Amino acid sequence: MKKRNFQLCIIIFVMIHLTFINAQEQTVGLFINDPESFEGYTLFSKGGMGTYLINNEGLLVQSWTRSPGSPSYLLESGNIFFRIAGCRELTWDDQIVWKYSDPMSHHDVESLPNGNVLLITRERKTYIEAIAAGRNPASIDTVNGLTPLHIIEVEPTGLDSGTVVWEWHVWDHLIQDFDPGKTNFGIVAEHPELADINFPVEPNNKNNPSDWLHTNSIDYNPALDQIIVSLAYNCEIWIIDHSTSTFEAADHTGGNSGKGGDILYRWGNPQAYRRGTGGDKKFFITHDAQWIEPGCPGEGNIIVFHNGNWHNASSIVEIIPPLDGYNYILSPDSAYGPSEPVWTYSAEPPTDFFSGSISGTQRLANGNTLICDGCYGTFFEVTPEGQTVWKYINPVVSDGILAQGDTLPDNIPGRKDNFIFKIRRYAPDYPGFVGKDLTPGGQSSYIFPR
Repeated sequence: MKKRNFQLCIIIFVMIHLTFINAQEQTVGLFINDPESFEGYTLFSKGGMGTYLINNEGLLVQSWTRSPGSPSYLLESGNIFFRIAGCRELTWDDQIVWKYSDPMSHHDVESLPNGNVLLITRERKTYIEAIAAGRNPASIDTVNGLTPLHIIEVEPTGLDSGTVVWEWHVWDHLIQDFDPGKTNFGIVAEHPELADINFPVEPNNKNNPSDWLHTNSIDYNPALDQIIVSLAYNCEIWIIDHSTSTFEAADHTGGNSGKGGDILYRWGNPQAYRRGTGGDKKFFITHDAQWIEPGCPGEGNIIVFHNGNWHNASSIVEIIPPLDGYNYILSPDSAYGPSEPVWTYSAEPPTDFFSGSISGTQRLANGNTLICDGCYGTFFEVTPEGQTVWKYINPVVSDGILAQGDTLPDNIPGRKDNFIFKIRRYAPDYPGFVGKDLTPGGQSSYIFPR
């Protein structure tokens, strides 16, 4: 009788334990994986922790611990490439093969077909230099001045060295209508190819008021030999000509466009060049502006993560730029088209999807769109009709990996500690996977929760 009672107690204990596990709320890992999802491997980096590659089942197939920077990209060689006070390249086995240091670099990097690298950097302009360029003194940090956008192309020359072989400075392409005594004084609306040094009027970042434009992404189009950047504080995207020499990039003629380093195209906020009102504004902070890759539906269009600040609603925006050869159509006295996006994704209601900073997106080869809700570490994939067919919540936080059921800790207001800058998915036949072991757990010391 005692034995029977003991066995009964064991059975009851197991049943209660299983009931608890089944009732446990899922907080991280894979939530949705429908057949309509694009099969592949998703790469993401958690700053200070590492880089991780998961399959569509949410299983970890590879990790890199030497990559505390973000974001990361997988190269066709199988190496990963990421930004950290410059950039670094690691082998599949987590060994450093190249690094380049630049303390003024920030946010994003882009690998070029020739093996060189594009970096977003800042250069420092003093209070006096900013005034000399026509900046309103009332909107200059008296101590730090301004740190305007500077783009460099670096050629790797050794394990820890590189040579700058091309560069572009927004400082060479300024206009202003504040101080008529300066050489760049003019009518802003007549020069959309130039950047108004007094727009936006007030610094957006109270913690770093010298950060004038806050450029946060860079992408390259090899067919056009052009660069696109996202400017958070202007609420715009810009395209510039990369086919120029460095000399031409500082001028207004030369290159495929014939316009040197001037802005070829801009979209999102025509107020920035005085050809619109607040009602014409399309963007309220943006990230991850890029051309849709060849072979994907919408190839050559531009897709952007629109954070949607001030509306508390984010969206994905796809536009068809008015391309004419190497230039972009612009009618006199009007703003750059298109008047509306060709496709958008937003939640219903819109406020159910809001990531006020970081974040990214990617058009996939099957026509679906991958989205990184960066502030909440949530990755999801939607069909052209907006149906969610894949969803995963990052379990990596600043001090380790969460277990299933753990509550996601906060980082700052509006951001969880599992936040991720942006992600990329790679198809199973991507050249970088040739000869690589993609067995879940086979190459990694980490076990992600299910």
